Amino acid sequence: MSEATIESILQEKRSFQPPADFAKAAHVPSFEAYQQLCEEAKADPAAFWAKLAEQELDWFQPWDTVLDWQPPAARWFDGGKINISYNCLDRHLTTWRRNKAALIWEGEPGDSRTLTYAQLHREVCQFANVLKQLGVQKGDRVGIYMPMIPEAAIAMLACARIGAPHSVVFGGFSAEALRDRLVDADAKLVVTADGGWRKDAIVPLKDQVDKALANDAVPSVQNVLVVRRTEQKVTMEPGRDHWWHDLQQGASADCPAEPMDSEDMLFVLYTSGSTGKPKGVVHTTAGYNLYTHMTTKWIFDLQDTDVYWCTADVGWITGHSYIVYGPLSNGATTVMYEGAPRPSNPGCFWDVIEKYGVTVFYTAPTAIRAFIKQGEHLPNARNLTSLRLLGTVGEPINPEAWMWYHRVIGGGRCPIVDTWWQTETGGIMITALPGAIATKPGSATLPFPGILADIVNLEGNPVEGSQGGYLVVRHPWPGMMRTVYGDPERFRRTYWEHIAPKDGQYLYFAGDGAHRDDDGYFWVMGRVDDVINVAGHRLGTMEIESALVSHPAVAEAAVVGKPDELKGSDIVAFVTLEGTQTPSEALTKELKQHVVQEIGAIARPGEIRFTDALPKTRSGKIMRRLLRSLASGEEVSGDTSTLEDRGVLDKLREGA
Repeated sequence: MSEATIESILQEKRSFQPPADFAKAAHVPSFEAYQQLCEEAKADPAAFWAKLAEQELDWFQPWDTVLDWQPPAARWFDGGKINISYNCLDRHLTTWRRNKAALIWEGEPGDSRTLTYAQLHREVCQFANVLKQLGVQKGDRVGIYMPMIPEAAIAMLACARIGAPHSVVFGGFSAEALRDRLVDADAKLVVTADGGWRKDAIVPLKDQVDKALANDAVPSVQNVLVVRRTEQKVTMEPGRDHWWHDLQQGASADCPAEPMDSEDMLFVLYTSGSTGKPKGVVHTTAGYNLYTHMTTKWIFDLQDTDVYWCTADVGWITGHSYIVYGPLSNGATTVMYEGAPRPSNPGCFWDVIEKYGVTVFYTAPTAIRAFIKQGEHLPNARNLTSLRLLGTVGEPINPEAWMWYHRVIGGGRCPIVDTWWQTETGGIMITALPGAIATKPGSATLPFPGILADIVNLEGNPVEGSQGGYLVVRHPWPGMMRTVYGDPERFRRTYWEHIAPKDGQYLYFAGDGAHRDDDGYFWVMGRVDDVINVAGHRLGTMEIESALVSHPAVAEAAVVGKPDELKGSDIVAFVTLEGTQTPSEALTKELKQHVVQEIGAIARPGEIRFTDALPKTRSGKIMRRLLRSLASGEEVSGDTSTLEDRGVLDKLREGA
């Protein structure tokens, strides 16, 4: 992002106050109320979070210590016993919510299903007993590779109920990517479906599972459970594979929630890293439960009458925190949609809002840019007056897309919460509270109460004024990740040692750059490391490079992101071929498809540029900064003194 662009963004003068009627009924009804919460949290963080944990969650046993902080290891509510499945389900059954819609599901072909809290509880208990019947015990990891159907949420809640950490893998990932994640997590069982619907086509999930498990590639997996969704023919391996409906039908609905230690692992979710191997982000039980509960309640201002819809997939952290755990812990009605805007129905999102009277809508800037491209006639043809609050997630939103969203989808009346957070943070960190904080198009505004965010230089010193720097968090929070699964050193190195500790104080480094304007509002500018944010999904450059180099025609590859109007970033691969190979259009297509095969369609390079050599330092490190400039069509600037061969850069310039 150029300095001129940043300067223009920071000069954004448009500001929108919370509507008076909205603020009056909001959980946090004024800026003064927000400030008071922040001051309480800053003065005594332990007391602030303890008070909320006591008021908002149900415990089997109270904790002994609110926070044990031995940087970078944090233990929240140590000694306490709790279960997130109980907090999402059982405690609502003794209230009027028992017969309230918990989950509204809409399938892409148009089929639908609604589960009340009582019905969802029954299904979860039955599936928890199925898992037990197949030998899954407390502490065993369960892989979930599913379409967006109710059974995905049921499987997650059932795992949490018996204390078996789940590892959900996005259904768009390839067999190879699935295999790597199952191996790393040492998964004992996999839950999948015959297939799922996506953009008018069937995604063959069971076939991908079979490929991932072929030749005993994941020896830890003993059983595979398959949901019948698309009715296509699949191979069922005797003794290993079981139909969900066969086992679920005869299972008991009596399964008390297992009292879990606060710090027991809830799930491991893989996110891309800059070293190639995806990181298994570990979240634990109590702190994650509290943080997703509070952020959902205050940021989306959830009321008992709301119909709340987050358009993410449960394969990503947004689906974990803001489709399943956060909304259900609050006793909300959460919508789950299997499909996506597609040729047969580009206006399907607006159909869902109209059909179910959605009041809170949370989606990605990528989707909003696609909506703009489709034109206003699609949303204008539907009744969207039920909406009262909008949200964005996944990447920074450009101001003009924000304005379109506000005007066309929100009718000029709905506040917008532009949220910044990560898989690692567990929940939203910087955001407006819609009844309390004035919003600016493109800014995530201010930290959530209890989050001490700052912008610093590499020495850990706060930057002055609007000068850019590294986005950090100065104090632990309950929803924070606890470690990288099986690799605590990587956890320490990646998140806690990039910025020099200041006076013994460790700073959590988010990997993003940011600026602050004159009002103290945060403007997040995106990744500063080798991770590309494509359509709100983080992809490691090394993972894509490894996929390219695994092709016999490729000798070396370097992958960078370049700005893309629709997706936020697009993938550009610079490829050096093996000696006998020559560039061609056919090879370009083959390499793109090879990446899809190795990782998934989301990692498909938008562009492949063939080159005789890559720009490297004298120590052999590829200078991706230079490649990013070339890919974006910008003039290469900055220090190039460590470049080993300037002729390589000159040739790349000529080629561009």
